[in-house]
Amino acid sequence: MPFDVVAQQPKLLYLLQGVAAFAAVVSLLLLALHRGRVRRRAAALLLLAPALLLLTVGLLLPGLRTLGLSFTGTGGDTWAGFDNYVWMVTDPGALVALRNTLAWVVLVPLLAASVGLLYAAAVVRSRLRVFALSLVLMPMAISFVGAGVVWKFVYAYRPAEAAQIGLLNQLAVAFGGEPRQWLVDSPWNILFLIVVMVWTQAGFAAVLLAGAISAVPGELTEAALLDGASRRQIFWRITMPSIRPTLLVVVLVQAIGTFKAFDIVKTMTGGQFGTGVIAHEMYDQAFRYGETGRGAALAVLLFVLVTPLVAHQLRARRRAA
Repeated sequence: MPFDVVAQQPKLLYLLQGVAAFAAVVSLLLLALHRGRVRRRAAALLLLAPALLLLTVGLLLPGLRTLGLSFTGTGGDTWAGFDNYVWMVTDPGALVALRNTLAWVVLVPLLAASVGLLYAAAVVRSRLRVFALSLVLMPMAISFVGAGVVWKFVYAYRPAEAAQIGLLNQLAVAFGGEPRQWLVDSPWNILFLIVVMVWTQAGFAAVLLAGAISAVPGELTEAALLDGASRRQIFWRITMPSIRPTLLVVVLVQAIGTFKAFDIVKTMTGGQFGTGVIAHEMYDQAFRYGETGRGAALAVLLFVLVTPLVAHQLRARRRAA
């Protein structure tokens, strides 16, 4: 077989990268042999080098590549300037995805944290606390795809004259109502998808908040009871201020995860009937329609929206430390 130079170029590139990495490590080792402050800095750099290399290859370079693609047209081979960003704020389908993502980001953290807080407050003093928390945590063991399949059966629809296999329509018929196509009717179908996300994430919130409630000093509660405070007053004026940092972490984590909502939408509706979100629209534009530039622009938008939440979470952790 003749030697194919084009086929060998990737191998040659990998070989050169390996040689460069080896030379860098050897240089750092030699530098670490020196004494004093240079030696300590070199040793620290040597220990950080593998992580920095992985972050560069796996995060920084793909991020820069995505940013560059966001200014290109179909296929990623023509310059389009800011056309993709203009499309993102003018196209009706993209605007629907932006609106739905905003609804997810607002409602999912709020509902998941509220359900988790109420559940944690109800079971935290119970003898069956471990069992109760394990029960509500079980949905987290299911992937979002699995959760979508399960709840798709819950929302399943059949004509009124046929036997209903969906739990929700069975209940509707049992109480004298008519079966409905829960995942088709907009905008209520967005809420039905959000319920699935809340079902999977409420257990995470309940476990963290139960631990925070347990850490509230018992002396404060006892003193408030002796002063004649009711259970409701104790909860709002003692428990809530004490667990506020944990509650903030729960809300931020849920919000960051909600920006990446894709699996549930893809499994249950495929983004149809006005249920698309940014992550799903990004996938469709880049891999289904071949609009690489538009998909990259949506990815950049996701990065911009998530960054302030991540920065706030890091600052909160530093203050707590």
